[in-house]
Amino acid sequence: MRPCCLRIGSHRIASPVTTGFILGGGATPRRASSSPSPATKNLDVIRRARGGRDMPDQTANNYNSWTKLGLIQRVKELENQLRAAAAAAAPQTQPAPAEEPCEREEAADGERRSGAEDAAAAAAAAPPEQEAKKPKAKRKMDPSRYSTRYIALKFAYLGKNYGGFEFQAVGNQPSIEEELWNALTKTCLIFPEDERVVDFDCCEYSKCGRTDRGVSAFGQVVGLRVRSNRPLPKKRVKLDEGAGVQATAESKPGAAERDGKQGEQGQEGREKEEDGDTSFDPINDEIPYPHVLNRILPKDIRILAWCPAPPPGFSARFSCRERQYRYFFTQPAFGPAPSHLEAAPARGGMAKPGWLDIDAMRDAAKRYEGEHDFRNLCKIDPAKQITNFRRRIFESDIVEVADAASALPYLRAAGYAPEALFEAGAGAGSGTGAFPRVYYFHVRGSAFLWHQIRHMVAVLFLVGQGLEAPSLVSQLLDVERTPRRPNYVMADEVPLVLWDCVFPADLDETDPAAPRVDALPWVYVGDDAAARRHGQFGVMDDAWQTWREKKMDEVLAGQLLQHIAQQDLRSENSSSSSSSSSRNGAGGSKASNSVKVFEGGNSGRMGGKYVGVMKMKMLESAEEQNDKYAKRKGYASAEDMRRQKGMT
Repeated sequence: MRPCCLRIGSHRIASPVTTGFILGGGATPRRASSSPSPATKNLDVIRRARGGRDMPDQTANNYNSWTKLGLIQRVKELENQLRAAAAAAAPQTQPAPAEEPCEREEAADGERRSGAEDAAAAAAAAPPEQEAKKPKAKRKMDPSRYSTRYIALKFAYLGKNYGGFEFQAVGNQPSIEEELWNALTKTCLIFPEDERVVDFDCCEYSKCGRTDRGVSAFGQVVGLRVRSNRPLPKKRVKLDEGAGVQATAESKPGAAERDGKQGEQGQEGREKEEDGDTSFDPINDEIPYPHVLNRILPKDIRILAWCPAPPPGFSARFSCRERQYRYFFTQPAFGPAPSHLEAAPARGGMAKPGWLDIDAMRDAAKRYEGEHDFRNLCKIDPAKQITNFRRRIFESDIVEVADAASALPYLRAAGYAPEALFEAGAGAGSGTGAFPRVYYFHVRGSAFLWHQIRHMVAVLFLVGQGLEAPSLVSQLLDVERTPRRPNYVMADEVPLVLWDCVFPADLDETDPAAPRVDALPWVYVGDDAAARRHGQFGVMDDAWQTWREKKMDEVLAGQLLQHIAQQDLRSENSSSSSSSSSRNGAGGSKASNSVKVFEGGNSGRMGGKYVGVMKMKMLESAEEQNDKYAKRKGYASAEDMRRQKGMT
């Protein structure tokens, strides 16, 4: 059996084992024969280089939990070990003994010897070369020397460049939790056993929401225990009659009488804890957690506030009683084409391709309010074996964003805008003002299912384009008539934002009509020092830089779009005769018979002839998916799986 070759860095060694053995994958080496193989010799070389010690068993390490930075550091460590092993195993060649010189070469050899002796003497007189300094190892902080406190953090992030909130080692994009972990460990606010391994169990960690890949959040909340500036309390000392008097008298002569009185007060013995500094302010004297973390976190992740005193038993997940989401979109949703290029006249009101009927969308959104079964408006995860899909929606509406419109004048030109736009009470809103406009789908609820918001928005977009009626929402919520979800496409993830999380004072309130007000005492950035909000490294300055970068992209893209649109308008005015032929030929093309469906992205999707949602292919029911998953995992049924795993 010929051993395979393993290359790490610039070294290439023969090894019958996989790379997982070197990196801790737990592969077992197999000998090719009874004689020592080259791989065995290489392992012996590494063992000798380590002073006779065996290689550490890395199989206990779960590299799936390591950060990407930790994995890179681990590879560098292994490369250094291989270099050291190769240097230690290299044969040290000694010069062969010189032969007797011939008589005729004695004179010349003497001259060479004298020259060599002079060179050796000069080398000995020269100052010794300084050895290369080894990089200093990072000194770890001693957790026992610091006090800790339990706090809550409120932060925001733009999720477009991240693979979701939760840490996933297999993802190509970094996660929000990984960036938060790196910042917490780098600032020594938490003390994990190995900072390369993402494990929040060391700090009583809890999180409110779990946003998916590309989704942003402006009010995400986590709870955790962190390092504090509060001085540690002095050791507990037990005072009893006589012993305390003697100890104090020895330490402070002349104070026996005073200590004797203290001993009389504790005749039966008592345990007392001396406080370190009673003048410590829990806010002003504390570590400025948002400021410290914001200096390490990326610009698109900002800590907004911290709560110094969460209530007893606080959990960022279970103490939250309301979550608010917003899904942003523009009006028009995508670039409309001139009317003479459309296959057929717009059918009814605001159904011109690209433009949305806001009133119809608002009618459909209001049907979400109340407690309903949302199994047809979410993605089912059989691994969780969920059986209860009822959720309560407190509020659901379509709202226009004030002062967020961009000016693209061509959208108000004849042919680009629907005729009903300028009529009173039109579904697109008032015809006055600039277009496009920005709206958002506003929804408030106690909890949500997986991808529930994106499915709800997808249905609203179908209604807004005139492809479906608002009554479609009622049909999907009626699980008795529609037990299985139609296979429609959910909306894009980037415009979705977890807007806020509410933690009321009364967690036992069950009245859905009762107002829910956040009762956590948040300390926002800048409340303690205005410079931390508006200074050079303040959160406002960071947010401005991020906004301006995106704004310049918007301005340049908008100017380019308007420039091209003006050329198109001039061409139409100058070639009125040819436009009639283009009208006649446009409707006969194959592409013109295809419906462009908006799904929340940057453009619509050409979907061919539109098929109604209720006529689409029906997916398996939730019970069927759960049962199928359980049998694949070796259980008799989904009920058997839930019973054995304690999910019931």
